[in-house]
Amino acid sequence: MLSFGDFGSSQLGFPLFLCKTVFGNLLGASATDKTHALSENFRNFRRQLSHTSIAQMLLPLKESFTTPEVNRCPDGHFRRTLYGAGPYIADYPEQCMLTAIVQGWCPKCMAPGNDLEQEAISRTQKLTDELASFHELGELWRNFGIVGDIVPFTSEFPRADISELISPDILHQLIKGVYKDHLVTWVEELIYATHTKEEAQKILDEIDYRISLAAPFAGLRRFPKGRGFKQWTGDDTKALMKVYLAAIEGLVPDRVVCAVRAFTDFCYLARRNIHNTESLNKMDEVLAEFHEHRKIFIELGIRVHFNLPRQHSGRHWTKLIREFGAPNGLCSSITESKHIKAVKKPWRRSSRYRALQQMLYTNQRMDKLSAARIDFVRRGMLEPPKRSRQSVAADKAVAAHTLNLDDGGPVEGRGIIAEVQLAPTLSYRNLEVNVLADTIAQHDIADLLRDFLFHELHPNATSAGPNTLPEFSNRVSVHPSALAFFHAPSDLCGTEGISSERIRAVPSWQGGAGRYDCVFVETNPDAPGMLGLDVAQVNAFLSFTHNSELYQCALVSWFSRIGEKPDDTTHMWMLQGDFNDEEEAERHCAVISIDSILRAAHLMPIFGTGFTCKGLTPALSLTTIFRGWYVNKYIDHHAFEIAF
Repeated sequence: MLSFGDFGSSQLGFPLFLCKTVFGNLLGASATDKTHALSENFRNFRRQLSHTSIAQMLLPLKESFTTPEVNRCPDGHFRRTLYGAGPYIADYPEQCMLTAIVQGWCPKCMAPGNDLEQEAISRTQKLTDELASFHELGELWRNFGIVGDIVPFTSEFPRADISELISPDILHQLIKGVYKDHLVTWVEELIYATHTKEEAQKILDEIDYRISLAAPFAGLRRFPKGRGFKQWTGDDTKALMKVYLAAIEGLVPDRVVCAVRAFTDFCYLARRNIHNTESLNKMDEVLAEFHEHRKIFIELGIRVHFNLPRQHSGRHWTKLIREFGAPNGLCSSITESKHIKAVKKPWRRSSRYRALQQMLYTNQRMDKLSAARIDFVRRGMLEPPKRSRQSVAADKAVAAHTLNLDDGGPVEGRGIIAEVQLAPTLSYRNLEVNVLADTIAQHDIADLLRDFLFHELHPNATSAGPNTLPEFSNRVSVHPSALAFFHAPSDLCGTEGISSERIRAVPSWQGGAGRYDCVFVETNPDAPGMLGLDVAQVNAFLSFTHNSELYQCALVSWFSRIGEKPDDTTHMWMLQGDFNDEEEAERHCAVISIDSILRAAHLMPIFGTGFTCKGLTPALSLTTIFRGWYVNKYIDHHAFEIAF
């Protein structure tokens, strides 16, 4: 995908992204026989043909690079605008082709391919041209990693340098590149290198088993059989990142866990929708930690060096974020998401015989139709597309369905920071308190409701004696779930950055065991991170009316923090269950207002160094079978930002 940014004459730099799927790889793929397929001349011919193809596709835009257009900017003012080439998103092999460098070298700097750890100056087209004027092609290849007889497509356009336009890529550089292909693979190799084959297989089976025990959570991909499947997607790796750290802790050396944790932190920081000096400094800090801890893979003989371009690219990330903005909006997953529209649908429309030309014609005609509609609307020849009453009604029906059933997702048009709503569907309606106690298996629910009501009626009271608690004779309804809305711009969200998620408390989930989710409860809004939050497990969502006023609340079981800071190895907070007695037979419970609930929390058991007993299910991962849990801040990016 190629995007272009425009810069007004006032240098305000309002961004305009004209994203288009480029079929340069199709145009540049020419056929020959096996005799010449691997020849240097043919490979250079293909490289140059790819550049020429891209240049020809972009040639109609060249005039706008030098001749100003008058455009209306977002602030309402009209300005003369010159366009320029913007960031180019590509995986590493394509970056090498675009920047005309040798595989193994960096497309952004001049660090040698056999020593990517050293500091080096930036790679630019001007520097490449100067080197080419003094050195032979062979010297350029060996000493500078330059394919000297290739002319980049950017040479056709003013103010364009392909080495400067290469942008960071979260998906292929970080998630699939370093995390999956490097770290996860190295951990497996390390286990085989330090144990017998039989022991190593048992440890890997234990890791898979731990992953499969992750408690259910909205949007969490299930791994019922661990990591044991052949074809990995980017979404699979993102899901693995959420639970992998807790699964390997105790089974591999702490420095390995620290290396995985530091790089995971780097990925989550890079994925932020908004960056500032603090977040960029933190990225540099955790990257330095990763570089320090990864040395254990060399010490244990898993690696000989770290001359890996994808890992080396991390050194350029903070600089590129300052140049291009948050990479959350610049990622090859954007182009991959267009695969259905640009490839699969045109393929289905084709006759399947010599389909490539038909697919190109289909995309070309669809582009022309889209451009014509935009032009006709601009000229006033067509009305802008309007939403019909039927579509609005359908959206309302979908919203109501979401409130009842779905796990959540992006939410449009809610000017809020955080809010929790009980599902309108009821599991039980208007139960008497004694019936409620049997229904939810909480014998002291009447006292808990009285204590809750007292603090709702007297919010400034610190404590209440048994004689001061109000009588409670109201009928109570039980709700199966609640929907939390919160501001999470770094996750999948609506236009105002609002996302939602389902919090469930049901005795049976999808025909199996019960599901009782955990939540973050806000206790001190002025304290940072987990110091201002507690974690509880929801046993039931309740509502009742008292003196004509509706009260919505939740019966919860409390957890308490282990220690005053996160774990040194995983950097996740550790919890233990709260009990009413020393025998730990009865959990400490309370009824709290849903207004104090921030959102759902995800806990992973602290498995330790031993093997987990077999026969467990995800529903049992939050029970007292385990003695402690990690607050899984990696479950999504919003949790990462609040559970520190």
